[in-house]
Amino acid sequence: MAGPPPTPGPGPPRPRTLLARLGLDRAELRAWAAYDWAISGMQTVVMSAVFPIYFVRVAAADVPGAGGTQLLARWNAIALAIAAVLSPALGALADTRAAKKPLLAAFTALGALSTSALFLVQRGDAGLAGALFAACMVAGSAALVFYESLLPHVARPGEVDRVSTAGYALGYVGGGLLLALNLLWIERPEWFGLPHGPDLPAQARTLPARLAFVSVGVWWLAFSLPLFLRVREPPRRLEAGEPAGRSPLWMAFVRLAATLRALRGHRQAFLMLLAFLVYNDGIQTIIKMATAYGAEIGIGTGALISAILLVQFVGIPCTFLFGALAGRIGAKRSVLLGLAVYAGIAVLGFRMRTGAHFFALALLVGVVQGGTQALSRSLFASMIPPHRSGEFFGFYGVFEKFAGLFGPLAFDVVIGVTGSSRNAILSVIAFFAAGAALLAFVDVEAGRREAAASEAAAHDAGAAAPRAGG
Repeated sequence: MAGPPPTPGPGPPRPRTLLARLGLDRAELRAWAAYDWAISGMQTVVMSAVFPIYFVRVAAADVPGAGGTQLLARWNAIALAIAAVLSPALGALADTRAAKKPLLAAFTALGALSTSALFLVQRGDAGLAGALFAACMVAGSAALVFYESLLPHVARPGEVDRVSTAGYALGYVGGGLLLALNLLWIERPEWFGLPHGPDLPAQARTLPARLAFVSVGVWWLAFSLPLFLRVREPPRRLEAGEPAGRSPLWMAFVRLAATLRALRGHRQAFLMLLAFLVYNDGIQTIIKMATAYGAEIGIGTGALISAILLVQFVGIPCTFLFGALAGRIGAKRSVLLGLAVYAGIAVLGFRMRTGAHFFALALLVGVVQGGTQALSRSLFASMIPPHRSGEFFGFYGVFEKFAGLFGPLAFDVVIGVTGSSRNAILSVIAFFAAGAALLAFVDVEAGRREAAASEAAAHDAGAAAPRAGG
């Protein structure tokens, strides 16, 4: 007599969907990554493309020689110094009050308003332009502290690299689309019913660029909504021995001091921060100063903006590819590869003479920019305890801001000494070399073990302590 039919086995594994391979298979992951899309309009139009050219050629048009580029570098340094001072305290406050999303909303609104107000800037308004630009930069930097601190809460441990790179890739799409639209109405204003022709008064001639700044503010606000609707505020957990009932500001500084002490127990994460401080200085200098430098040496506005647009669309597939590469060789090795390419970019920048040279530089930047930064973010996120993500990303923000501070300061000093930006662009190679050397000493697996031990200890302590309301 025949026995019962055999029990079917599990069968072949179900193929992963495209969204799963990209790191965007859940609604909260897509909503989190959408904020990269939202803020990237500011990063491309204001930080990298339209505003630096507008500042040099319009707002600072009366400043002789390389003075406009030097002044822009100075405003960058001022804004980043302010952001660096604020970031750790804001991160600690967000964790203390479980207020990452409310604080993110407040700084998003400030950034969108200050960006839109750049519409008011005309020829000779270098002071107004610099102050509004600094407000936008400070708001954007603070917003990124809260946004990035949500990453270890929305992504599972095995997803962090892919989710982080997916956010950067979406940022390239969003920033690229908005910049393409801005380029069209700057280069072809008649297609949009805007004033055009050779004999326009100054206000009409600058209208397309000024409308670009307003579009950034609207874009930033509109596309941040998915995060606020879909991503939950992480609950905060009392640290062992942490007193209840103190004021939020007092507790923020208590937590900040505790985080400084805790860094001694997360040595690999701290070493990663030091490496990031150095090599990201070179990256941020190229991002912020490239178009101002190109405008100074006479490359046309259309070519400069088109090259930045090229960065966005080359960056989309290349950022995803870096996420896949990290799965094969590890995030650390992938970042080191990106830094080697950046050193070559600096050499090309020193030798740049024509628009074709600028396009070649932009192509190389597009290949490595998003992947290098996204994997730096996810590498750090993998080595910190999630329950203190706001504070640790506050310090990440400090190191990121100081990284953006020294490069523009170097530009300011070198231009003052030599009268040329060309030597300053070459000097950033030192940042890539020194940063790569520090990163080589980071033991990623040891850092992840340190983070897991800290999270387990906090969980045990939290089980014995009352939970505070969110």
